[in-house]
Amino acid sequence: MKSITAKFGKTPHQPSLWTRADALKVRADDPTTTQPLVSADFPVLSDKVFIWDTMPLRDIDGNITSVDGWSVIFTLTADRHPTDPQYLDQNGNYDITRDWNDRHGRAKMYYWFSRTGKDWKLGGRVMAEGVSPTVREWAGTPILLNEQGEVDLYYTAVTPGATIVKVRGRVVTTEHGVNLVGFEKVKPLFEADGKMYQTEAQNAFWGFRDPWPFRDPKDGKLYMLFEGNVAGERGSHTVGKAEIGDVPPGYEDVGNSRFQTACVGIAVARDEDGDDWEMLPPLLTAVGVNDQTERPHFVFQDGKYYLFTISHTFTYADGVTGPDGVYGFVADSLFGPYVPLNGSGLVLGNPSSQPFQTYSHCVMPNGLVTSFIDSVPTGESGTTMRIGGTEAPTVGIKIKGQQTFVVAEYDYGYIPPMLDVTLK
Repeated sequence: MKSITAKFGKTPHQPSLWTRADALKVRADDPTTTQPLVSADFPVLSDKVFIWDTMPLRDIDGNITSVDGWSVIFTLTADRHPTDPQYLDQNGNYDITRDWNDRHGRAKMYYWFSRTGKDWKLGGRVMAEGVSPTVREWAGTPILLNEQGEVDLYYTAVTPGATIVKVRGRVVTTEHGVNLVGFEKVKPLFEADGKMYQTEAQNAFWGFRDPWPFRDPKDGKLYMLFEGNVAGERGSHTVGKAEIGDVPPGYEDVGNSRFQTACVGIAVARDEDGDDWEMLPPLLTAVGVNDQTERPHFVFQDGKYYLFTISHTFTYADGVTGPDGVYGFVADSLFGPYVPLNGSGLVLGNPSSQPFQTYSHCVMPNGLVTSFIDSVPTGESGTTMRIGGTEAPTVGIKIKGQQTFVVAEYDYGYIPPMLDVTLK
């Protein structure tokens, strides 16, 4: 297969590259890019359900939005099974780790509401059982459309296949809380095409998910980011000079890194309602560097485009590594070129002493970063892990040009609104 730069030929843009040279600059435990330690005595939002990917209600410009003074978040959610024989060990004790690790296969979209931007109350399922066309409801984005409370929820319908879909409903508020109504008709939007974005037939480990629609502040058009992998049969990609970058002597060997083919995809809407989309070449590729660029999203600041995405240590390619966390890139225009923030791309990673403490970070336009707690070591030895499945402490970062800095830590699950919409 030709190099990724050559692959897309004459297109509206050439993808920017996160290179191996960039990734070699990643440094774990730099205090300016490391998430503060999460205490093992963290509170749990619910002992009935696990939650992970958190999706705050927002407007099309990215502003976190409350409705009639009520903040609303959507989460990927799965029931906890403390008494299910399937999750009891040989002594009859609840194996929470196994239950947690199985959650993705039964993920459903739930919502929560709050008057304070924390202390979340469970509202329930967004869609009734059977509304979504597939077994799993995976992450996406809820968009508040208007003062009538209409919401478009873009999400990923998974198994069979992986399809970007949307469903429209409405927020209804009372003195006592929030109800979501009318999320009854799911509309398929698009799937991986095998030409720009890898399909399951090309790679059983492919990724195609996490829609994040937005309106470009400069051209006013409606676009959508999503996670993908660069099209082509698994193992057929070439990690060439462009993908390697400017590495020092002794770092030219790329090993088996051709198997890592992550990209940040983009599509443009052909209509104003977001019902008809055209996929475009990726904004960013990480061929030879990493295999996952999950939950991509933007912060628009100072006329620049700050592109954030999350990734894991285990999805890095041979010869490069970095912590679980959020990575970022910046450009002066939507289609780039993008350069890695902080020289490496790392914006907020887990400390090496607690490498799995948090994940699925979402950087909001006010500089606050929310995530969920995965697992935190307990005891003096640190060999026992406490499973989270709940909101992590919110972290504050400052974005300055091509650099970011950790500057604050807030309460668990603190997601304050940036604006409030009064329903009519």
